Amino acid sequence: MDIRDHIRAVPDFPKPGILFQDITPVMENPAAYKESLKGLRELLQGVEFDTFAAIESRGFIFGGPLAVEMDRRMVLVRKAGKLPAKTRAVTYSLEYGEATLEAHVDSFKPGQKVIVVDDLLATGGTAEATAQLVAAAGAEVAGFLFLVELDFLNGKDKLAATAPVFSLVHY
Repeated sequence: MDIRDHIRAVPDFPKPGILFQDITPVMENPAAYKESLKGLRELLQGVEFDTFAAIESRGFIFGGPLAVEMDRRMVLVRKAGKLPAKTRAVTYSLEYGEATLEAHVDSFKPGQKVIVVDDLLATGGTAEATAQLVAAAGAEVAGFLFLVELDFLNGKDKLAATAPVFSLVHY
């Protein structure tokens, strides 16, 4: 099964000139969703890690099932103000503004090996900010995992100095 067949291109979203790769049809098709999880799991074969850092919100869609299937921890990385306990925050630039991500201060432990997971790699800013949260806690990024990578935006170049980048589908 080609996962690309279940990703919908939406022109001019979230702003004119952007061709948005919509993954919601993947989740709407149980076979495609299962296949995407299988493919992501296979990309991690041989990688030593114990924790997923799942980025809000679409990273949760993949991080949760993978963490359960692979018997690993999953840490939620959320937008500012969404976590109830004491947090550590990183503010970073987006293509169209600024954002802040947070994780609970006790979620990542020193020495843990973490896979940062999200649905899509564009410029790499969100994943890079997540890697900063991981490092600030004394943990180590063992890899970055994405369902989709937009190769022409070169986000992998930004992340590859930190850890390997694994993507199932490339555009």
